Amino acid sequence: MLRQILGAVARRWVWLLSACIAAGAAAIFLIEGGPADGERDRDGRGVAVEVGTIERRDMRDIRRLDGSLEALSSYEVAPKIGAEIRSVEVRIGDVVEQGDLLARLDQREIEQEVAQAEAELEVARAELAERESTLQNAERELSRTRDLREREIASAADLEAAEAQVAAERSRKQLAEARIAQRQAALSAARIRLSFTEIRADWEGGEGERVVGERFIDPGATVSANEPILSLLDLSELRAVTFVSERDYGLISPGQGAQLSVSAYPQASFDAEVVRLAPLFQAGTRQARVELRVPNPQGLLRPGMFTRVSLQVDKIEDALTVPYDAIARRGGRTVIYPVTPEQDEDGEEVLKARQVAVEVGLRSDSRVVVRPVDEELGEGAQVVTLGQHLIGEQAEVEIVGEQLEAL
Repeated sequence: MLRQILGAVARRWVWLLSACIAAGAAAIFLIEGGPADGERDRDGRGVAVEVGTIERRDMRDIRRLDGSLEALSSYEVAPKIGAEIRSVEVRIGDVVEQGDLLARLDQREIEQEVAQAEAELEVARAELAERESTLQNAERELSRTRDLREREIASAADLEAAEAQVAAERSRKQLAEARIAQRQAALSAARIRLSFTEIRADWEGGEGERVVGERFIDPGATVSANEPILSLLDLSELRAVTFVSERDYGLISPGQGAQLSVSAYPQASFDAEVVRLAPLFQAGTRQARVELRVPNPQGLLRPGMFTRVSLQVDKIEDALTVPYDAIARRGGRTVIYPVTPEQDEDGEEVLKARQVAVEVGLRSDSRVVVRPVDEELGEGAQVVTLGQHLIGEQAEVEIVGEQLEAL
């Protein structure tokens, strides 16, 4: 029994050792660049590879950020007095203009206040008329007393009493006039409160239109002063809010153009412009807030939408580029494998892939800018994009997959 166990253990160790040797051989094979130069596969053909094209293009460095849309201008409509809601004239999504009626409050109590203020004003006016009449009588009596005094019929005391009476009546008239002003002010206040029972659209400037974003209350409910009942949004222009890391912060500045996309319109792109860049980074995320102005003339965009922001931070014109899949690492260097037609020993034309060291620059989508280290690369040439691990510094290849015409 022990002998069987030892035999099984020995077989397992032999199998693991063989696997390790095979893996090491494969790793050496890959690091050294695959088969020897000019080696063919077992059927005598070149190494099967796929290729792309070396092209000159204008390359753009695009940063793609996630964000959300907000209304550039929004405010909540609230009554200035507390009362019962009698009617709400708009619903969510309705478009309103300056001065449009939005809601009505119960007017009965305030109408009674207006009627009372009007009645009190009439009483004050009647009191004033009475005081004016009394003052006129006192002035006539003073005039008569002066005439009698000049003829020494009335005494000095009578004259003083008449003058005092006129002064008193003038004071009473002034008090009546003040009461009228007081009653007029009370009536004006009551009428203003009555006007507050009609809630109308009102915003600074008074231009353009607003859209009802939310409706918080229904008719029959009682609201207090300054309790929101509706929200109005300006959708002619929105604000996109996103966040950037410290690495990209220095590449963004106000006035920079951008493109936005939203899931609701996957085929559309919307123009935007950076307007604000926060001067600080949030402690929790180490990111800074970026705000962009987004014109919305057709009204397609809505606050709260998730958006993807594309910001161009760099551009290289007429750059030499290769497909990103063409980049490989060999011996600590970055290399590509251009394919060129050559003649073999028998005079037949074959395709050879040679190893060219390059420096990699800007990457955009599936292409990357390259600069050859030791030799020039021709525009329009083909370059290996799949199968680099099977070829060395120079090897015969056979193109499979999509064939490109130019060789």
